Amino acid sequence: MRVFLGQHSLLLVLLTAIALSSATVVALTQEDVCKKGVYPPLWHQAPGSIEDFPVHGNKIIISAWNYLERLGVYKILLNYSAKYFTMSGSNILWGLPLQLGWQYRTGRLADPSNVTTCSHGARQHLCISVRSWWASVNYYLSIIPFLGAMEAGFFGQLQHEIKILPPEEQRADFCYSTADCHSHIPKVMDAWKAYFEVDHLFFFVHTLHYLWEAHVVSIAYAVPKFRNSLKYMSGPEASFGENWANAVDFIAATHLSADLQNTNYFQAFLPPGMLSEHDQAPFISDFSPEQNKVLLSLCVLHKTNELTGGALLLLWRTVMSTEAGRAIIQSLIENLITGPGVCLIQ
Repeated sequence: MRVFLGQHSLLLVLLTAIALSSATVVALTQEDVCKKGVYPPLWHQAPGSIEDFPVHGNKIIISAWNYLERLGVYKILLNYSAKYFTMSGSNILWGLPLQLGWQYRTGRLADPSNVTTCSHGARQHLCISVRSWWASVNYYLSIIPFLGAMEAGFFGQLQHEIKILPPEEQRADFCYSTADCHSHIPKVMDAWKAYFEVDHLFFFVHTLHYLWEAHVVSIAYAVPKFRNSLKYMSGPEASFGENWANAVDFIAATHLSADLQNTNYFQAFLPPGMLSEHDQAPFISDFSPEQNKVLLSLCVLHKTNELTGGALLLLWRTVMSTEAGRAIIQSLIENLITGPGVCLIQ
């Protein structure tokens, strides 16, 4: 593959040049956010407290494979953590449910193999398919944080034990309780437990660090685990999924605040639908120029990191180890999307 780098993609590769560059921050007004819908689809219909879930056999039952119930897990986390963000600003957990909402809205939670009617058939729109690579990876960014919060005592003393329902297939690919998960994925659980134990009210910078650390650990575990699920998707969609997962490592190093406004702003530049076999950025006609540009930039970033044996990410993290470096790159990320430039892959 021959890679031709334009101005902004070159800055991504040559991080020393990045450190010397300047970029214009593009502010997003509340009006801009509202035009696209602030909250994830069906947000107001999702359960808002643990008591809203059904109780059977003295156990609270949560179906992780129902969109509203998985969304409800996020809503509970946000409601319980809201008190910590009255002083520091918008809740930085918003990035997680907004990502799930984007996946739901764009059809990425449906069965990509079309073997089942999950999210395709009548009255199946709330179904989350275990065959979906996006949905399976997201399990480790939704149910696992929820169980990590439980283990940290974030919800206090609960009246009933919580039972997470397994999917109809691939049950062994997931864990369903704090004890079960700590036994199978201790590093991931410890990362989320650490996030929910940090003093969010007084140590906002530390909170961002712990949140992104947990996010990266979850992705690092889940992505290779579900690599076989990529076969159900088109080649371009599978590549985009891997490119997006790779980009999380770079985004995490910037300590970007994944609050309501920031996440809504950046998600506007993600693909509005699944990629087909014939889609090739930057020439996807029903995607905006910015969406095409982001797709291609993520691809270049991933390929360059692979070609350097991961050295690009290591250098990036070195630059990001300072507050000044992080501020420059956060501006650059915005400029990558909104500024001029050409980035072609052949």
